[in-house]
Amino acid sequence: MAMQSINPATGELVAEFDTWDQATLDDVVTQAGYEFADWSKLTPLEDRVALLKRLGDVLMDDQSLLAELITLEMGKLYSEALAEVEKCALLCDYYAEHAEQFLADEPVESDASRSYVAYLPLGVVLGVMPWNYPFWQVFRFAVPTVTAGNIALLKHASNVPQCALAIEEVFRKAGYPDGIFTNLMIGSDKVESVIRHPTVRAVSLTGSEPAGRKVASVAGEELKKTVLELGGSDAFIVLDNADIKQAVAGAVKGRFLNAGQSCIAAKRFIVDSMIADDFTAQFQAAIEDQFVAGDPMDKETTLAPMARQDLLDELHQQVMKSVELGAKIITGGYQLDRPGYYYAPTILTNVTSNMPAYNEEFFGPVAIVLKASEPAHALGLANATDFGLGGSIWGNDIATAETMARGMESGATFINSSTFSDPRLPFGGVKNSGYGRELSAQGIREFTNIKTIWVK
Repeated sequence: MAMQSINPATGELVAEFDTWDQATLDDVVTQAGYEFADWSKLTPLEDRVALLKRLGDVLMDDQSLLAELITLEMGKLYSEALAEVEKCALLCDYYAEHAEQFLADEPVESDASRSYVAYLPLGVVLGVMPWNYPFWQVFRFAVPTVTAGNIALLKHASNVPQCALAIEEVFRKAGYPDGIFTNLMIGSDKVESVIRHPTVRAVSLTGSEPAGRKVASVAGEELKKTVLELGGSDAFIVLDNADIKQAVAGAVKGRFLNAGQSCIAAKRFIVDSMIADDFTAQFQAAIEDQFVAGDPMDKETTLAPMARQDLLDELHQQVMKSVELGAKIITGGYQLDRPGYYYAPTILTNVTSNMPAYNEEFFGPVAIVLKASEPAHALGLANATDFGLGGSIWGNDIATAETMARGMESGATFINSSTFSDPRLPFGGVKNSGYGRELSAQGIREFTNIKTIWVK
């Protein structure tokens, strides 16, 4: 079995890589357990922080080459790929500055002479990561994990093997000892065996809801800690007092960044009925004016391809099924007639609860617009989903927006901004979008033993 790297802009095969057999995999995972003893006990936190600073430097030194690889392998606009690498470097800088504070012992008043909470590493942690942000998702998992004293094993998406190998090389160039971060050249069929391996103590997965259920089931049988960041169907609420021009600009960015292939992309645009027609007309005009398909390495290109043909086909089937059930295409709704996996930016209206557009995550450049009669109705529509990752509310009445934000069933709600991730803020979801948190203090503590020590 081989992993294939295919250029989404052309559909051409770029490279192939053989996957490991079970014996090789078992040897690597077993060795990770030995590495943990040295890394956690013999490498002080200050030394891990120093390595982290060098990791950020290597990313910025190689930014252009790494961004080109991201664009080649998963189709992201080159400008967005550059930003992704820079964001990984900023993450390194953030934890280099704050890790010692986040992992410091916390004194607690009790009946003891002295009592405190210590944050101690768990061991070997497996990260199962997706293709849509092939560097950011991995660094978001790996940086706090290894800085806390754990060992990180990566099972990356099979369509970005070159990115996976490049990330491993970045850690090596930064000076990390062999075995602290290791890329596993395996398919999804071998993930269960890694989770069940006695050396592995925890799993972090970013991916689909079905994948999350499978990983959580296996890890649960083994009584191993999991963090899951799964799909999203983020609501984008536009109140009647919103600045429509500002909201439309946020809608374009929030829905179509990364060709719409983001868990936290705005997907359901819930607009007050008083302004819905105006918002939709401006949204359509902006889409038709701004997006130009082309080579994602070309700075003039504004519409990138989707990552794979099967993903495009699945998205189109969801759109067509919704149209069969009565949804209306305002713009788009077809694959572009050119090489590569390009799908026209699309808006759907007349969406009802019996349609895929209402109930399923659309992982691509498709937006749906729903009308709401009042703020309470808008919030009800926003929460009428099995997902709960992020969301945004647009309006000039900040007090109302904040009250609604607290009532939105999501891991994050942004007011007058599209949803995004920030190293300073915890990131994660509720409901079928998963559990646990990444980033910030919460993220670096997820894979630690939060240990009570009591002295008398």
